[in-house]
Amino acid sequence: MTLRWGLLSTANINQALLSSGHGEFVAVASRSAERAEAYAREHGLPRAHGSYEDLLADPEVDAVYVPLPNSMHVEWSIKALEAGKHVLCEKPMSRHPGDVARAFDVAEREGRVLTEAFMWRHHPQLERARQLIADGAIGRLRIVRAAFSFAERDAQDIRMQRDLEGGGLMDVGCYCISGCRALTGADPERVSGEQVVGGDGVDVAFAATLRFPGDVLGLFDCGMAYVARDELEAVGDEGSLFLDDPWHGRDAVIEIRRPDRSTERVEVGPANSYALELQNFEAAARGDGPPLLGREDALAQARTIAALYRSADEGRAVDPAAS
Repeated sequence: MTLRWGLLSTANINQALLSSGHGEFVAVASRSAERAEAYAREHGLPRAHGSYEDLLADPEVDAVYVPLPNSMHVEWSIKALEAGKHVLCEKPMSRHPGDVARAFDVAEREGRVLTEAFMWRHHPQLERARQLIADGAIGRLRIVRAAFSFAERDAQDIRMQRDLEGGGLMDVGCYCISGCRALTGADPERVSGEQVVGGDGVDVAFAATLRFPGDVLGLFDCGMAYVARDELEAVGDEGSLFLDDPWHGRDAVIEIRRPDRSTERVEVGPANSYALELQNFEAAARGDGPPLLGREDALAQARTIAALYRSADEGRAVDPAAS
């Protein structure tokens, strides 16, 4: 079964999927018919729709990619699911756990696949890193450290808009949360966060501490107001495992660093995370198995984001399970 994909907007992030070498993309929608038509011509898409509703009514579309602003993710994912489409929703699905649960309730009722688009989770580099940790390459895991940041955006950028649920934690910090959860294999029991507010009232810098079961700590910083950084490191009592550019995996090299200052390089090799994400999604739509990232993962992400914002607002540690 080959899914026929529709793109719910002309967002720049579409290009990553279109250039992945996988997937049959047949339609695009915009709130401007002219913009949709120009985009379809540029990218060789057979059909253009002048509204999101028209794309959802297109019987030639089986699955929809939702790359809209964060505040619109759940609303349009639910509309797509109710229209009978499978949905790949761009990360983060939401900072509101109740909304995430509601979207998955609809997916289950409609018998459709819904997943959060953390493409980095599909790169074989992550599974290799997890296996190295499980095999004792760094001894007992004690700390996971992550970072993702970039220089400040224009004030009109959607990531800088509070009403659109922008902010550094939503845009790039969600990767750090995902990274800490993936390497520990658990969800945090308690979180603490601090933020610096800018733009239209969004966090432009955010730092956090996460406490995981077994006395494992997660530490990360993220933001949109300082030098670009992208790192993920697992620190054990016998060494550390370091991934440079874990979120894109362009080089896909894992460094195992040891106390004697020696470094072992584990080269995983290139892979297109977006193509792997689409393949996993389509397999789930065929009924060949569950998607890699389903309901519980998306809920854990939303609970942690919600708890971190609450912690930053209230100046205290928060249990994500209470979010």
